[in-house]
Amino acid sequence: MGKQPTAGASARQAKIDAARKNTGGGANKIVVGAVVAVLAIVAVVASVVITESNKQKRVGTSTAVPAGAGAMGEGFVANADVTLVAGAPTLEVYEDFQCPACAEFERAMGPTIKGLADDGKVKLVYHLKTFLDANLRTTHSLAMGNAAMCAADAGKFQAFHDAVYANMPAQEGQGWSTAQTEGFAEEAGITGAAKDSWTTCVDERTYAKYVESTEESSSKAGVNATPTIRLAGSTLDLNTVRDSAGLVAAVEAATT
Repeated sequence: MGKQPTAGASARQAKIDAARKNTGGGANKIVVGAVVAVLAIVAVVASVVITESNKQKRVGTSTAVPAGAGAMGEGFVANADVTLVAGAPTLEVYEDFQCPACAEFERAMGPTIKGLADDGKVKLVYHLKTFLDANLRTTHSLAMGNAAMCAADAGKFQAFHDAVYANMPAQEGQGWSTAQTEGFAEEAGITGAAKDSWTTCVDERTYAKYVESTEESSSKAGVNATPTIRLAGSTLDLNTVRDSAGLVAAVEAATT
């Protein structure tokens, strides 16, 4: 015949049962917390993978750098084959091919800049930016930047660059067709075997990653608007340097 538990035994058993319940609940909370943490990590990893996949689709896998740049993130020297005059300053042009203000700047100052570069009075460096792609939800800036660097392989960067800005779309974000882009190459004087190489370069997005790197490096350097013009390391106030005469005077003043 069984015995009824004493009061002391009952109290001890109650404490044991309570401890078990508390331990079980704590374990469940730990397990749930761990699961939530793992899911959060998985979500972050998935987001990173998707982002990198989208970036690869946009820029491709080529790590080629145009000869006029030297390394990823560096600007492209447009007149590297010209002997500079003594003390010639560096003129840096930050432009996005989709930027209407850049087209206006090129119409006003482009010929003067080209003349200064051709005469070796400045070291002309272009930094191609692509931030308008994100703003306008396009890839036109990147695609045209790549095409311009492909034109550089044929020694026709400046001519191609100028042809693009001379044919700015009426509507921002409209971009250019494949036929138009090919027309710019032909207008720049890229023909025959050089045209075939240019086409391959464009199709394979040979310099897309490089162009993306110039956007990233210039943004880190604080350049987030186009056109931005730097002369001898200082940003020019385009409200002050309004015309070609003002630019030439600024270059002369910066020549050491």
